[in-house]
Amino acid sequence: MRIKCFLSCLMIACAIGQASAQTREVTLKYGAERTGKRTDADMQRWRDNRLGQFIHFGLYSIPGGFWKGKYAGGAAEWIKAGARIPNEEYVALVKEFRLPKFDAREWARAAAEMGVKYSVITTKHHEGFCLWPSSFTDYSVAATPFARDLLGEYVKAYNDAGIDVYFYYSIIDWHHPDWRSSIKSAADSLAFFRYRDFMLKQVEELMTRYPTVKGFWFDGTWDSSVVQHGEITWQIAQLMKRVNPGIISGSRLRVDDRGARHFDSNGMLMGDYEQGWERSLPEEMPGNDWECVMTIPENQWGYHAEWRGHVKNPTEIIEMIAAAASMNGNFVLNFGPKGDGSLREEEMEMAREVGKWMRVNGEAIYACENAPFAPRKWGYYTRSRLTGDAYMIVTNPPLSGVLKIAVPAGLTVERALLLGDASYDERPARGTKNEFALPAPARPFATPYVIKLVLEKKETPAVHDDDPKV
Repeated sequence: MRIKCFLSCLMIACAIGQASAQTREVTLKYGAERTGKRTDADMQRWRDNRLGQFIHFGLYSIPGGFWKGKYAGGAAEWIKAGARIPNEEYVALVKEFRLPKFDAREWARAAAEMGVKYSVITTKHHEGFCLWPSSFTDYSVAATPFARDLLGEYVKAYNDAGIDVYFYYSIIDWHHPDWRSSIKSAADSLAFFRYRDFMLKQVEELMTRYPTVKGFWFDGTWDSSVVQHGEITWQIAQLMKRVNPGIISGSRLRVDDRGARHFDSNGMLMGDYEQGWERSLPEEMPGNDWECVMTIPENQWGYHAEWRGHVKNPTEIIEMIAAAASMNGNFVLNFGPKGDGSLREEEMEMAREVGKWMRVNGEAIYACENAPFAPRKWGYYTRSRLTGDAYMIVTNPPLSGVLKIAVPAGLTVERALLLGDASYDERPARGTKNEFALPAPARPFATPYVIKLVLEKKETPAVHDDDPKV
């Protein structure tokens, strides 16, 4: 009996020790820089923007998902790797980079029409080709027949349109002689750190050449060379902060001492916002600032001449924008301009349709956040950070024709106003448990509609059932 008791105590002690070890923080030199969210004005501007645009553009835009007449599966910007194109053949695309239909002002006009507040552009994707005349490589627009500073024209046009600019930059570089996806020798290690120095120079060049850039969107930190040397991502982040303390960068850049990406080995977010939401939305509201990036078809980031799979319609995109804002997130829609520099008509139409909706209902998205009301199946709630007004974004109108709202105790819904239609001005009927009922607008809608709620802080007598036992 004593032996059994001793063994039981020993097992309990071991279990307690293991639990303690699991909860003990790991000492990290290159982990998260902070706990909690940034509270500065630059980060608040990023949050308030809510709707963004992504532009994937490079040499890969010229073949448009086809090589030597054959369809190349996968993402168009990966065609060099996916179609196993020899380097000398791929580099020849530089001589085809003429862009007869490129007009940065037209790109900016379409973005403004859609209602985007910030835009992310691929300054250098995995192919290594640079959209600006970099001083540190000849593999850039400077070597093309186009020969102009595409990135500079883009920055000016978007800034003139009142749209914030963010730069995508790939850590991976299939063209650079010193890039290593894995490190297998001392020579590989020396080359990889020469490449690190090249990256640092380019990031600083981008920030100083285009000082209005608000932040960076990094990609490609999954290769083992970077995972084994997470300190280089820390060094990039520190360089950016030295050049511009207000610069914004998401979690895709960061890798910690132990190879953990996005979140460090203690579970803390690395970077200023969470970037794990690629072509997907969270089912529950994340605790961090976050951003979703979305494509229109399933097979295009960079331009693909043949869209395949499901192609999203404007109403789907609008519903995603509403869902993101209701969960304190930003939504970014991707565009892949053609190899001649023009935007494809399907994307222009998407911009027009989303823009029509945003012009009427944008106050329920911009500078809005989660409204802490009980969720309803008819759609989403948002609340303006600036005015405190709450909004119902109705994506699934009930067949009953009645919209029900449950608000926290101490609040009442005084009026309900339909955005874009002054004839709808309702005073909700109050029910039990601080629930209010509204008649749904009578006319049909092709896209979600938004009802603005006028709230007041005051207690009102509850409506009780006749049965005193209830």
